[in-house]
Amino acid sequence: MDLTPDLDTPSPARVYDYFLGGSHNFASDRALAARMEQAMPDIGHIMRANRSFLRRAVRTLVAAGIRQFLDLGSGIPTVGNVHEIAAKSAPDTVVAYVDIDPVAVNHSRRLLTDDPRAVVLHADLTEPDTVLDDPTLRKAIDFEQPVAVLLVGVLHQLADDPAPIIAHYRDRLAPGSYLALSHASSDERPDALALRDTYDQGYANTARMTLRTRPEIERLFSGFTLVPPGLVQLPEWRPDWPVEPDEDPRRFATYCGVGQLS
Repeated sequence: MDLTPDLDTPSPARVYDYFLGGSHNFASDRALAARMEQAMPDIGHIMRANRSFLRRAVRTLVAAGIRQFLDLGSGIPTVGNVHEIAAKSAPDTVVAYVDIDPVAVNHSRRLLTDDPRAVVLHADLTEPDTVLDDPTLRKAIDFEQPVAVLLVGVLHQLADDPAPIIAHYRDRLAPGSYLALSHASSDERPDALALRDTYDQGYANTARMTLRTRPEIERLFSGFTLVPPGLVQLPEWRPDWPVEPDEDPRRFATYCGVGQLS
Protein backbone atom coordinates (compact mmCIF):
# COMPACT_ATOMS: atom_id res chain seq x y z
CA MET A 1 0.00 0.00 0.00
CA ASP A 2 1.13 3.53 -0.78
CA LEU A 3 1.65 5.42 2.49
CA THR A 4 2.64 8.74 0.88
CA PRO A 5 0.36 11.46 2.31
CA ASP A 6 -1.62 13.82 0.08
CA LEU A 7 -0.77 17.23 1.53
CA ASP A 8 -3.37 19.10 -0.50
CA THR A 9 -6.42 17.05 0.48
CA PRO A 10 -7.65 17.28 4.08
CA SER A 11 -7.97 14.09 6.08
CA PRO A 12 -10.49 13.36 8.89
CA ALA A 13 -7.70 11.93 11.05
CA ARG A 14 -5.53 15.01 10.60
CA VAL A 15 -8.39 17.49 11.18
CA TYR A 16 -9.20 15.61 14.39
CA ASP A 17 -5.53 15.82 15.36
CA TYR A 18 -5.66 19.60 14.85
CA PHE A 19 -8.69 20.00 17.11
CA LEU A 20 -6.97 17.89 19.78
CA GLY A 21 -3.94 20.18 19.72
CA GLY A 22 -1.71 17.79 17.78
CA SER A 23 1.03 18.70 15.33
CA HIS A 24 0.47 16.07 12.62
CA ASN A 25 -1.72 18.18 10.32
CA PHE A 26 -1.23 20.30 7.22
CA ALA A 27 -2.50 23.63 5.87
CA SER A 28 -5.35 21.92 4.02
CA ASP A 29 -6.52 20.30 7.28
CA ARG A 30 -6.35 23.56 9.23
CA ALA A 31 -8.27 25.42 6.51
CA LEU A 32 -11.10 22.89 6.66
CA ALA A 33 -11.06 23.01 10.47
CA ALA A 34 -11.61 26.77 10.29
CA ARG A 35 -14.62 26.30 8.00
CA MET A 36 -16.02 23.65 10.33
CA GLU A 37 -15.74 26.09 13.23
CA GLN A 38 -17.72 28.64 11.24
CA ALA A 39 -20.50 26.09 10.76
CA MET A 40 -20.42 24.92 14.41
CA PRO A 41 -18.25 27.16 16.64
CA ASP A 42 -17.92 24.60 19.45
CA ILE A 43 -16.86 21.69 17.21
CA GLY A 44 -13.39 21.67 18.80
CA HIS A 45 -14.93 21.36 22.26
CA ILE A 46 -17.05 18.46 21.03
CA MET A 47 -14.07 16.65 19.52
CA ARG A 48 -12.10 17.01 22.73
CA ALA A 49 -15.09 15.63 24.65
CA ASN A 50 -15.06 12.68 22.25
CA ARG A 51 -11.43 12.04 23.14
CA SER A 52 -12.29 12.23 26.83
CA PHE A 53 -14.96 9.58 26.32
CA LEU A 54 -12.32 7.32 24.75
CA ARG A 55 -10.09 7.74 27.81
CA ARG A 56 -12.90 6.96 30.26
CA ALA A 57 -14.08 3.97 28.24
CA VAL A 58 -10.59 2.46 28.06
CA ARG A 59 -10.07 2.92 31.80
CA THR A 60 -13.43 1.28 32.48
CA LEU A 61 -12.67 -1.67 30.21
CA VAL A 62 -9.24 -2.23 31.72
CA ALA A 63 -10.86 -2.22 35.17
CA ALA A 64 -13.30 -4.85 33.85
CA GLY A 65 -10.37 -7.09 32.98
CA ILE A 66 -9.91 -6.39 29.27
CA ARG A 67 -6.30 -6.71 28.13
CA GLN A 68 -6.77 -6.62 24.34
CA PHE A 69 -8.02 -3.64 22.33
CA LEU A 70 -8.77 -3.35 18.61
CA ASP A 71 -8.96 0.36 17.80
CA LEU A 72 -10.63 0.77 14.39
CA GLY A 73 -10.19 4.16 12.72
CA SER A 74 -7.63 4.95 15.39
CA GLY A 75 -6.36 8.19 13.86
CA ILE A 76 -3.09 9.96 14.67
CA PRO A 77 -1.35 9.16 17.97
CA THR A 78 -1.78 12.34 19.95
CA VAL A 79 -1.49 12.47 23.74
CA GLY A 80 -3.73 10.00 25.56
CA ASN A 81 -3.78 7.16 23.06
CA VAL A 82 -5.26 3.81 24.00
CA HIS A 83 -1.97 2.06 24.82
CA GLU A 84 -0.90 4.93 27.08
CA ILE A 85 -4.18 4.96 28.99
CA ALA A 86 -4.30 1.19 29.41
CA ALA A 87 -0.65 0.83 30.41
CA LYS A 88 -1.13 3.05 33.46
CA SER A 89 -3.27 0.35 35.08
CA ALA A 90 -2.33 -2.76 33.11
CA PRO A 91 1.10 -2.73 31.43
CA ASP A 92 0.38 -6.13 29.86
CA THR A 93 -2.42 -4.73 27.67
CA VAL A 94 -2.09 -5.32 23.91
CA VAL A 95 -3.45 -2.74 21.45
CA ALA A 96 -3.93 -3.04 17.70
CA TYR A 97 -4.44 0.25 15.85
CA VAL A 98 -6.14 0.18 12.44
CA ASP A 99 -6.46 3.16 10.11
CA ILE A 100 -6.74 3.87 6.40
CA ASP A 101 -4.95 7.25 6.59
CA PRO A 102 -1.24 6.95 5.67
CA VAL A 103 -0.22 9.83 7.96
CA ALA A 104 -1.94 8.18 10.92
CA VAL A 105 -0.30 4.86 10.12
CA ASN A 106 3.20 6.30 9.59
CA HIS A 107 3.16 8.34 12.79
CA SER A 108 1.72 5.45 14.78
CA ARG A 109 4.42 3.11 13.55
CA ARG A 110 7.17 5.58 14.38
CA LEU A 111 5.76 6.16 17.84
CA LEU A 112 5.34 2.46 18.60
CA THR A 113 8.50 1.06 17.02
CA ASP A 114 9.89 -0.11 20.36
CA ASP A 115 6.57 -1.07 21.97
CA PRO A 116 6.06 -4.85 21.75
CA ARG A 117 2.47 -4.60 22.96
CA ALA A 118 1.15 -2.40 20.17
CA VAL A 119 0.77 -3.05 16.44
CA VAL A 120 -0.39 -0.78 13.63
CA LEU A 121 -2.28 -1.91 10.53
CA HIS A 122 -2.90 0.11 7.36
CA ALA A 123 -6.33 -1.26 6.52
CA ASP A 124 -9.96 -0.35 5.86
CA LEU A 125 -12.22 -1.09 8.81
CA THR A 126 -15.12 -1.69 6.40
CA GLU A 127 -13.38 -4.91 5.33
CA PRO A 128 -13.58 -6.95 8.55
CA ASP A 129 -12.11 -10.18 7.18
CA THR A 130 -9.08 -8.35 5.78
CA VAL A 131 -8.51 -6.75 9.18
CA LEU A 132 -9.20 -9.80 11.31
CA ASP A 133 -7.18 -12.20 9.16
CA ASP A 134 -4.12 -9.97 8.98
CA PRO A 135 -1.13 -12.06 10.16
CA THR A 136 0.27 -9.20 12.26
CA LEU A 137 -3.03 -8.78 14.04
CA ARG A 138 -3.48 -12.52 14.59
CA LYS A 139 -0.03 -12.69 16.16
CA ALA A 140 -0.84 -9.83 18.56
CA ILE A 141 -4.47 -10.51 19.48
CA ASP A 142 -5.89 -13.80 20.77
CA PHE A 143 -9.48 -13.84 19.55
CA GLU A 144 -10.24 -16.83 21.78
CA GLN A 145 -10.09 -14.30 24.64
CA PRO A 146 -12.21 -11.17 25.17
CA VAL A 147 -11.33 -8.14 23.04
CA ALA A 148 -12.60 -4.56 23.24
CA VAL A 149 -13.42 -3.14 19.80
CA LEU A 150 -13.25 0.66 19.68
CA LEU A 151 -15.11 2.65 17.03
CA VAL A 152 -14.83 6.14 18.47
CA GLY A 153 -15.79 9.07 16.26
CA VAL A 154 -15.47 7.14 13.02
CA LEU A 155 -18.79 5.52 12.04
CA HIS A 156 -20.41 8.78 10.93
CA GLN A 157 -17.78 8.80 8.17
CA LEU A 158 -19.50 5.77 6.61
CA ALA A 159 -22.35 6.51 4.22
CA ASP A 160 -23.54 2.90 4.18
CA ASP A 161 -25.20 1.31 7.19
CA PRO A 162 -22.36 0.21 9.50
CA ALA A 163 -24.51 -2.37 11.32
CA PRO A 164 -23.51 -5.32 9.08
CA ILE A 165 -19.83 -4.39 9.43
CA ILE A 166 -20.07 -4.30 13.23
CA ALA A 167 -21.99 -7.59 13.21
CA HIS A 168 -19.17 -9.18 11.22
CA TYR A 169 -16.63 -8.16 13.85
CA ARG A 170 -19.01 -9.21 16.66
CA ASP A 171 -19.46 -12.70 15.26
CA ARG A 172 -15.72 -13.34 15.49
CA LEU A 173 -15.31 -12.14 19.07
CA ALA A 174 -15.18 -14.27 22.21
CA PRO A 175 -17.92 -13.97 24.83
CA GLY A 176 -17.12 -11.21 27.30
CA SER A 177 -15.80 -8.93 24.56
CA TYR A 178 -16.90 -5.30 24.38
CA LEU A 179 -17.84 -2.66 21.81
CA ALA A 180 -17.27 1.03 22.55
CA LEU A 181 -18.41 3.64 20.04
CA SER A 182 -19.39 7.25 19.58
CA HIS A 183 -21.40 8.66 16.69
CA ALA A 184 -22.46 12.16 15.61
CA SER A 185 -26.16 13.00 15.42
CA SER A 186 -28.34 16.01 14.61
CA ASP A 187 -31.14 14.93 16.98
CA GLU A 188 -30.50 17.81 19.36
CA ARG A 189 -28.39 20.10 17.16
CA PRO A 190 -29.96 21.07 13.83
CA ASP A 191 -26.82 23.08 13.05
CA ALA A 192 -25.00 19.76 12.80
CA LEU A 193 -26.51 19.62 9.31
CA ALA A 194 -24.49 22.72 8.36
CA LEU A 195 -21.39 21.05 9.77
CA ARG A 196 -22.14 17.96 7.70
CA ASP A 197 -22.39 20.03 4.52
CA THR A 198 -19.09 21.78 5.28
CA TYR A 199 -17.48 18.42 6.01
CA ASP A 200 -18.69 16.88 2.76
CA GLN A 201 -17.60 19.86 0.65
CA GLY A 202 -14.25 20.12 2.40
CA TYR A 203 -13.26 16.53 1.82
CA ALA A 204 -14.15 16.75 -1.89
CA ASN A 205 -15.97 13.41 -1.80
CA THR A 206 -13.05 11.56 -0.18
CA ALA A 207 -15.12 11.39 3.03
CA ARG A 208 -18.77 11.95 3.90
CA MET A 209 -20.60 12.61 7.15
CA THR A 210 -23.76 10.63 7.85
CA LEU A 211 -25.69 11.83 10.88
CA ARG A 212 -27.79 9.07 12.42
CA THR A 213 -30.57 9.16 14.99
CA ARG A 214 -30.40 7.75 18.49
CA PRO A 215 -32.41 4.61 17.55
CA GLU A 216 -30.15 4.04 14.52
CA ILE A 217 -27.04 4.31 16.69
CA GLU A 218 -28.46 2.11 19.43
CA ARG A 219 -29.12 -0.57 16.80
CA LEU A 220 -25.37 -0.75 16.16
CA PHE A 221 -25.08 -2.50 19.54
CA SER A 222 -27.15 -5.46 18.34
CA GLY A 223 -25.90 -8.57 20.15
CA PHE A 224 -24.25 -6.47 22.87
CA THR A 225 -25.75 -5.44 26.21
CA LEU A 226 -25.23 -1.76 26.92
CA VAL A 227 -23.57 -1.16 30.27
CA PRO A 228 -24.79 1.72 32.47
CA PRO A 229 -25.47 4.53 31.76
CA GLY A 230 -26.43 3.21 28.32
CA LEU A 231 -26.37 5.30 25.16
CA VAL A 232 -25.91 8.93 26.18
CA GLN A 233 -24.31 12.18 25.09
CA LEU A 234 -20.51 12.41 25.43
CA PRO A 235 -20.18 14.15 28.82
CA GLU A 236 -22.83 11.91 30.40
CA TRP A 237 -20.89 8.63 30.05
CA ARG A 238 -19.32 8.03 33.46
CA PRO A 239 -17.91 11.55 33.80
CA ASP A 240 -14.87 12.13 35.98
CA TRP A 241 -16.84 14.92 37.63
CA PRO A 242 -20.44 16.16 37.39
CA VAL A 243 -21.38 18.00 34.21
CA GLU A 244 -21.35 21.74 34.80
CA PRO A 245 -24.88 23.12 35.42
CA ASP A 246 -24.63 25.47 32.47
CA GLU A 247 -23.35 22.78 30.08
CA ASP A 248 -26.27 21.15 28.28
CA PRO A 249 -25.19 17.62 27.27
CA ARG A 250 -27.37 17.89 24.16
CA ARG A 251 -25.00 20.47 22.67
CA PHE A 252 -22.40 17.73 22.07
CA ALA A 253 -24.47 16.21 19.23
CA THR A 254 -22.72 12.86 19.74
CA TYR A 255 -24.05 9.68 21.32
CA CYS A 256 -21.69 7.21 22.94
CA GLY A 257 -21.86 3.91 24.76
CA VAL A 258 -20.19 0.64 25.68
CA GLY A 259 -21.73 -2.79 25.24
CA GLN A 260 -20.71 -6.27 26.37
CA LEU A 261 -21.04 -9.45 24.32
CA SER A 262 -22.64 -12.25 26.33
